[in-house]
Amino acid sequence: MVVIRLSRHGAKRAPFYHVVAADKRAKRDGRNLERLGFFNPVARGQEERLNLDLEAIEGWVAKGAQVSERVKTLVKEASTEAAA
Repeated sequence: MVVIRLSRHGAKRAPFYHVVAADKRAKRDGRNLERLGFFNPVARGQEERLNLDLEAIEGWVAKGAQVSERVKTLVKEASTEAAA
């Protein structure tokens, strides 16, 4: 089964997450099928906090991919920003 989830990168106490489509059995930071965007929870100033490829995410969901709870909230946030 394919899941869309966060993969942690960055330094200690400075997290940075890639939003990825990955096999459910793969490790959190292991092999992924496709990178769909990123999330930077500690962004300051003019830094970009969230960047998602919504069309690619919709494509994976159409193929049967499951979306994690955190990614669902990020997709809602990104879609409201895109609509505004």
